[in-house]
Order: sequence, then structure tokens, then C-alpha cells
Amino acid sequence: MKHHQHLLFVSIALLSLAALGYEILLMRLFSIIQWHHFAYMIISLALLGYGASGAVITIFQKQLKSHFAVSYTAGIALFGISAIGSFLLVQQLPFNAEEVLWDWRQPGWLLLMYLLLAIPFVFAAGAIALALSHYSDIIGKIYAYDLIGAGLGGVCIILLLFVFMPFEVLAWIGLFALLATLLAAMALHSTAAWRVTLLSIPPAIAMIWLALHSTAVISPYKELSQTLRIPGTEIVARRSSPLGLLDIVESRQTPFRHAPGLSLKADGEPPPQVGIFTDGGNMSVITRDGGNAEAFAYLDQITSALPYHLRKLQQVLILGAGGGADVQQARYHQIPQITAVELNPQIVKLLRGDYAKFSGHLYQQSDVDVHINEARGFISDSSQQYDLIQVALMDAFGASTAGLYALNESYLYTLEAFKTYLQHLQPSGYLSVSRWIKLPPRDTLKLMATAISVLKESGVDHPAQQLVLIRGWQTSTLLVKNGAFTSSEIDTVKAFCKTLGFDVAWYPGMQATEANRFNQLRQPWFYRSAVALLGDETQQFMDDYKFDLRPSTDDRPYFFHFFKWIILPEILSLQGKGGMPLLEQGYLISVSTLLQALFASLLLIILPLLFLNRGGLRTQQTIRRSSVLIYFFAIGLAFLFIEIAFIQKMSLLLHHPLYSAATVMTGFLIFAGLGSLYSQRLVEQDHAHQGVVIAVGGIAVLSIAYLLFFKSLPDTLLSLPLAVKMLFVIIMIAPLAFMMGMPFPLALSHLGQHAQQLIPWAWGINGCASVISAILATLLAIHGGFSMVVTLAVLLYLLAALSFPLATSGKNR
Repeated sequence: MKHHQHLLFVSIALLSLAALGYEILLMRLFSIIQWHHFAYMIISLALLGYGASGAVITIFQKQLKSHFAVSYTAGIALFGISAIGSFLLVQQLPFNAEEVLWDWRQPGWLLLMYLLLAIPFVFAAGAIALALSHYSDIIGKIYAYDLIGAGLGGVCIILLLFVFMPFEVLAWIGLFALLATLLAAMALHSTAAWRVTLLSIPPAIAMIWLALHSTAVISPYKELSQTLRIPGTEIVARRSSPLGLLDIVESRQTPFRHAPGLSLKADGEPPPQVGIFTDGGNMSVITRDGGNAEAFAYLDQITSALPYHLRKLQQVLILGAGGGADVQQARYHQIPQITAVELNPQIVKLLRGDYAKFSGHLYQQSDVDVHINEARGFISDSSQQYDLIQVALMDAFGASTAGLYALNESYLYTLEAFKTYLQHLQPSGYLSVSRWIKLPPRDTLKLMATAISVLKESGVDHPAQQLVLIRGWQTSTLLVKNGAFTSSEIDTVKAFCKTLGFDVAWYPGMQATEANRFNQLRQPWFYRSAVALLGDETQQFMDDYKFDLRPSTDDRPYFFHFFKWIILPEILSLQGKGGMPLLEQGYLISVSTLLQALFASLLLIILPLLFLNRGGLRTQQTIRRSSVLIYFFAIGLAFLFIEIAFIQKMSLLLHHPLYSAATVMTGFLIFAGLGSLYSQRLVEQDHAHQGVVIAVGGIAVLSIAYLLFFKSLPDTLLSLPLAVKMLFVIIMIAPLAFMMGMPFPLALSHLGQHAQQLIPWAWGINGCASVISAILATLLAIHGGFSMVVTLAVLLYLLAALSFPLATSGKNR
């Protein structure tokens, strides 16, 4: 019997591994076919299935429990089949994120997409909920295997993504589910379970085959899709890793001419280029170097070339080297020492391997020192100072102007980042940051506000003397100098802009008549905004401005969030009149998803109550349903609040959202599983309530300690090897996760003793709360920072401790 029980535990762990792995894989897949901001919504989507499973089992628990072996085995089998099938169906939906507020059909397609992708999680969560209800005397052990299996799924999926393409990993999810089905049949020793298993094998194999022979259907509005519509373009190579799917594109008929912000007065054009697309967007290029330096003269005719004209530079640091355009620009200006930092090793490998000869062995030149690292981590670990630090233009123009990066946390543009950059400048050195032009102005002004704030905090009395801002028709470049700009440098700035037809938006002593001369706007918005930001009424200007220009911080790293609710009526009135650039699409899609989640959760919580009251499920239970609702809803919100805050905060330390999500979820789930395992001992000693009080006290103390640690995250940690940082994160969160793993199984076990039929409902409540929490945590972090999210989580845990569903005399109410 123990052997069979062990197999059951392993089947639960393997099912949870597959479910969590599927969840992380969906983040990766949606980054490819849509945009990164879907990642956190995917977490909430997954948990919607958990909430729905609780409602279904509450309503049909008598029938399902009486046929437990069949129901449990079928749940696992159907998860594996639907995990692949649902995603393949979703790819056929004509959903377009950019039209969600303009086209009345898009919210419907969005809702259908979430419903389809929730189906696999209904089956997976339903199987686990049935096991919890059926074996109510060992809830702590079952929940522990559930969490530990899910935690291992985070590690497993990252390893698989290093080896296989995303759709091949989707096939692995189906394979894991099939194996879990076989283990369940062996554990339950039931003829009916084996019949279900054998029937599920042909469709499972068919789905796995389809996954292996499918490709990503990328949004037609992403750069890669648009590029492939040009005659003569084709994908010649593809590389994949957890950091991104790289597509290398050649265009033999219509050559690439990629030079963002190139002057309209430019007298040359780029040499032949090969396009590199990361996840279907974020285009960069590898440019052919035939040995003729003058072929790169076009790189001297873009706004980012300005600092090379101000004085002779010796040491240049390029953050976000990509395909090498900024490195070629520095080499064109004969910089003797160029340090280039690139996060994605695949791109560096391309320039050192297949395209080394094509690029003139750019990343192997003696004057170029290439580092595969994250920008903040590299510079924090460096003791060197530079004449120029250049932050490359790394995102796509189309997605940027559409606001699709609104939910992307970026630690490159925070106040803390700018402080680090300025500390690594030589006396009279420059920080150069280029951004796409948006109208009305947003990115450029937020950059300037950030620079002004940092200079003031550094004790600079007159920040205006250390800033220069220029713009072309497509890009702007902000220069921050470690010292005041000289009159000679200002004359050079004006001459550079006049020659190339760029507009000066700010330099020390600039007059209003000098603004808006070449790339003319209706008003000199950039100049007037710069004057306002540098004036005495800065805060009033930012409050009155139609977009959010507050500098981002490491606690609130949403540089690309500009949306203010007060402007929404004006935007909606411009429907069909060119109002699209005013929208922050990612943010508003999240708000829309939150509203849908609230409605669905309310329905899934209330509907089972009707059956509990009218469906013959009354018992001599002695638990207040109101306490059950408050308790499980509160811990559902709180657990995900803390987990999401850690995922987003650790993106700074681990460089990439996928690494952060996998590491944090792995650590939280494994150690929460150990906490759940320990809680079984407390249940056996009848100390469930006391255990919750102790756990909540520990959560409160540790959360406050982590908040203080986050505020002073040592820069030295950023420079550690990735594997070491992942291990550090897991060890750091272990005690907190252990405590967080106790409140749920302790209360659920208590229900098992006094009101067993409420277990599926409590499971569903917790899942529904998590649906809301996953989205709400990100939205709260945008406005109040991670510290506020964690503080709210602590208060929710305290509320849960006060609402513990104690047994009372009389019937359940």
C-alpha cells in the first residue's frame, strides 16, 4: 500500500511539474507570438483554471469522488492532451493586442483565448483537488508533493529551453503528462484507471506529434511578420534559448537599410545587412564590413554620433551591443578602447561564428572587448571609468510607440541606474541615451526628468549646465556630462545639428527661437518641456502633463509606463483619428484582464454555494463559510503578491523575466512544499491554528526584513555569475517560502476534519484569489512599487490569521 501511495505522490509531483512547466513555457511562447507583457497575465490565466476546478468539483464532488480512480487519471490525461491542443487552437485566433480598445471583437477574442488556455489547468488542478479531498487525512503530504513538483518544473523547463525549440518543449509537456497518467494508473491499481490510460495514449501521441510539427504564428504586427512580407526576404537560420528566439533574416531582393534616426540629409547608405529578430521583434542588424571604413560614414549621421564630435574619446562603454552597430560607430571614430556588453550570448556567438567573416570579425578585433553580461551587473562590478557610456537603442519602434512595453520592468533607466552610470564617468565624460521619438513627447522627457533628479541628488546646483538634448525625425539623444558643458562644446552641438538637420531641444543658455527648426512640430514641445523640467515648477509641470513622467526606480522600474487615467476619455474620443500612439496598450490590456478575472472569480465562488445550499450537500459541519471565504481569499492574494513582487524584483539580479520567474517560483514552491510537509506534523498534534499564527508571524518579520534588504540591494551581487545568483535567490527566499507553505494546508486539513465537503470550494477560492492577485500585483507595483505590494501581502496574511475557520457549535453557516 505504501508503494502504491508513493507512486501516487510521484504522479502528483510530475503532474505539477508539467503544469508549472507549461505555465512558464506559455510565457516564452507569448513573448514570441505576442509581447512580453503577457507573461504575468499568463500566471493569472493558469490560476483561473485552478479556481474553475474548485467550482466544478464542489458541484460534482459526489459523483467524482465515487469514481476517484477514473476521475483522477482522466484529469491528468486530459491535461496533457489539452495543453498542446489548446495552444494550437489559440494560435488560430485573430487576436491583435494593438486593437483591443478599438475593435469591439478583440476583447471577445482575448476572453476566448484565456478560456481555451485555462482548460488544461482545470484538468490539472481538478486532479490535485480530488486527491486532496479523497485523502483528507494526508493533505499536508499531498500538497507538499504538489508544490515540490511544481518547483522542479521551473528548473526543468529552463534546462529544456536551452536544448530544444519552444514547440519541442511543448511536446515534452505532453510527454510528462502521459508519464504521470501511467504512474497514477499503477498507483491506484484500478481496471477503470488503466482503461482510461490506454484510451488516452493515442490522442496524447497525436498531440505530441502535432507539437513537434508546428511553428509559432507570430502576430502580423510584429517586426518579423512585417519584414517577411517584403519580396525576397527569408529566414536563413534560427537559434533558441530561454533568453529569446533569434531569427536571422536575409533580404536578397530588397536589402536592409537599418539606421535608426538617420539624418534626412544623409549622403550615404548602409552596406549590406542581415536582420536579427528577437522573439519576432527588437530588430537589430549585422552589417557587412568589407574593409572600407568609409562604408560606415552613415553611422556618423545619426543623433547618437554627437558625443564623438565633442572631443577625442579614449574609452567607450556600449551597453546593449546587439548586432554591433554602436561598436562600428565607435570604431569609425577610431576609439582605441571599446568595451561592449551584450546580454544574449546567441548574438555574440553569431558574430564570432557564422557571421564573423561577414562582420569583419567585429567582435574579435583587438580594440573591442566584448562581455556577455547584464548592463547593470557589468558596470556595478567595474572599477573603470569611461569617457562615454552609451546606452543603445534596444527596443522596437513599433512596439514602443504602441505602448506594448508598458508592463516591462527595465532596470536600465531607473534613478539608481543613472547614478551608477554617472559614477563611472571620467571627469568631463558623457552619458549618452537614445530613444525613439514619441508624440506627444514621453520617453525623452522621462529620461531628462531622471537625469535632472539624479544630478540634484548628487549635489549639482545647476543641472541645466550638464545636459544637452537633440532630436531628429525618429530618435532623440540625451547627453549628461560629468561637469558643465563648455562654450566650445555647445558650438559643436549647434554645428552638428545644423549640418545634419537635427533639432536642438536643450543646451545651456538656449533661446526659444533656436528650437523646432528642421523637423518641425506644431509647437516646440521638447524645448518647452525641457525648460519646465529644469524650472522651479517641475512637480507642477509633471502633475499637469498628460503622461506620467515620474522617473522610474528600482522599486518601481516601469520606465515605459506613461498612462494617466485622466487622459482616457480624450483618447477614446480620437478613435479612428490617429489616437493609437497615445495608448499604453500593455497596461490597458492588463486592466481589461483584471476586470474579466474579477467577474469570473465572483461567478466561480458564488456558483458552488448555490449547490452547497440546494444540492443535497448539507452536513453537520461546524465551519463558518464566511471565515473560509475570507481566509482562503486572503492567503491566495497574499501568496501571489509576494511571489510576483519577488519575480519582478529579481529581474534586476537575474537579468531576464524568464530566469527570474523560473528561479523565484522554483524556490518558493519547493520550500513552500517543505513547509506543507512539516504542517502535517502540526495537524497530527492538533495544532493547526497555532501553526498558522506562528507562520504568519514569521512571514511578517521576514517580509519586512526583505523590504529593507531590497532598498539597499548590494551592487556587488549584480556581478556574480548567473548560477550563483540563482542559488542565492533560492537560499534567500527559503525561510519565507517555508512559512508561506504552511497556512494553506493547515486550514485545509482543519476543513478535512470538520467540513470535508468544503475542501474543493476552499481550493477554488484560493485559485480565484490568485487569479486576481497575479494581475493586481503588477498594476499596484506600477503605481506604488514592490514595497507597497509586499506590505499589502503582510496585512492580508494578518487578516487570514484573524479569520482562521475555527470549528463552532451548530451547522455550517
